[in-house]
Amino acid sequence: MVERLIKSNKIRIGDISISYYIKKARIDSLKTIIFLHGFPFNKNMWREQLTGLSDDVTGIAIDIRGHGNSTSGHGFFSIDVFAKDLRVFLEKLEIQQAVLCGISMGGYIALRAYQLFPDKINGLVLVDTHSKADTNAGRQKRFDSIQAVLNHGRRPFAIGFVENVFAANSIEEKPEAVELIKSSIRRNSIRTICATLLALASRTDTSDSLSSISAPTLLIRGTEDKITARQDMEDIAQAVPNSKFVEIEQCGHLPNLENPERFNQLLDDFLREV
Repeated sequence: MVERLIKSNKIRIGDISISYYIKKARIDSLKTIIFLHGFPFNKNMWREQLTGLSDDVTGIAIDIRGHGNSTSGHGFFSIDVFAKDLRVFLEKLEIQQAVLCGISMGGYIALRAYQLFPDKINGLVLVDTHSKADTNAGRQKRFDSIQAVLNHGRRPFAIGFVENVFAANSIEEKPEAVELIKSSIRRNSIRTICATLLALASRTDTSDSLSSISAPTLLIRGTEDKITARQDMEDIAQAVPNSKFVEIEQCGHLPNLENPERFNQLLDDFLREV
């Protein structure tokens, strides 16, 4: 069997250059999945998922505007801007339809994208994410994080972030995953971190449109996630007609890194049905 290679590409999207990985299907197929990373990470967090895709699926992992190797452009970030970047990306690559797999912030982008261009999306994989806007307390926490990053830099922010996103056993047993996330955070500029925190704080609530989602939807959550409450994901599962909710044991906010074997199996089963 000829191994499919993950290739790194860039494409111009309006005022920015989007960096992405692509692993093309080895057999003739129109099935495509696009991976959307969380904050403040990049496309590298999806390499094990790209590697694990079956031969009839093209996989693409993009760096969101301002993250990884994608440029920032005008510098004014919002979930809406990120979703509209994705629409132009699909048009530029002439992708008629795709499954969107988004984790955390990537899930917010996927849900907003479905509101904007549902005809381009034939499946959703929503990982450790939800549909609700920040509460006032949540917004204030993000504002406090901005002040802390401006005062003390990225290193303390990265250390605290790692402790929150991983399950305790993952920190002990998955040093490569932990280092990947630390390096991802360090690669972001302070400007990008702060601009994205503001984008997250100002995002709109997409709960009202959940019942109109007709695309098959898979919801995945790590049982030890400290950031996304189980109830928030159950609310999506109850609202979206064609949905399935699965939890992965002994994982935190990043189950695709903490238990990639189980995550990839769930993904493969879902993609076979789409």
